[in-house]
Amino acid sequence: MKITKLEKKKRLYLLELDQAQSLYITEDTIVRFMLSRDKEISQEELKEIQTYAQLSHAKNLALYHLSFKARTGCEVRDYLAKHEIDESTIETVMNTLKEDKWIDDLAYTRAIFQSNHLSGDKGPYLLKQKLIQKGVSSHYIDQVTSEFDFSEVAQRTSQKLAKQYVKKLPPRALKDKITQTLINKGFSYEVAKHAYHQLDIEQDEEQTLDLIMKELEKQHQKYSRKYEGYELKQRLTQALARKGYDYSDISTALREFL
Repeated sequence: MKITKLEKKKRLYLLELDQAQSLYITEDTIVRFMLSRDKEISQEELKEIQTYAQLSHAKNLALYHLSFKARTGCEVRDYLAKHEIDESTIETVMNTLKEDKWIDDLAYTRAIFQSNHLSGDKGPYLLKQKLIQKGVSSHYIDQVTSEFDFSEVAQRTSQKLAKQYVKKLPPRALKDKITQTLINKGFSYEVAKHAYHQLDIEQDEEQTLDLIMKELEKQHQKYSRKYEGYELKQRLTQALARKGYDYSDISTALREFL
């Protein structure tokens, strides 16, 4: 059989034969089999071309996907499946990419942890959750986790949180806010608590009183429409306590306000 057409179509080439057969092949396939228009090929050669073209196309797709950023094996596998590459071809391509270190889930995990250690704000539990979602094995994640000390990351993150909220929240509420935020970011309670206690937070009585008076005014506008006297005072006390103010500060503020 003879090649009657060999035409470039975006990233692939259309190869047509005189027996009304056609297939899409990669440039690598053309080079590998030295294909050109009018060349005669056998049925056996055609099968080899088809097999090689499919593998070459799948590998090129994977490398294209990897060219934007590092990815896990699971992400690349899903990408190939989305492009309707058959499972056996995917397996062959994945093995090749792993051998050539284009895909390395352990190195990927270590890079994520290193980046977080230098400038991130996530704890090990959240990192593990995100990596598992990307298909990385728990074994790799646990191995890399043991290589890093997250106390420095927790301390850095707690300092940023303190700077953000120190003028907005009373001491108890500030402690709860920082601790809970660290836990939500994937740090253990013990690490979060330790990070908070390492902070050098200065909140004087005047600042606390200013905060509570502003909050009291807001809550008074809310409750004074429905309550008065003792009931109003109780409602205000409960509302301020929920905001994290100490009862001694609440009593002082209420005496000045009411």
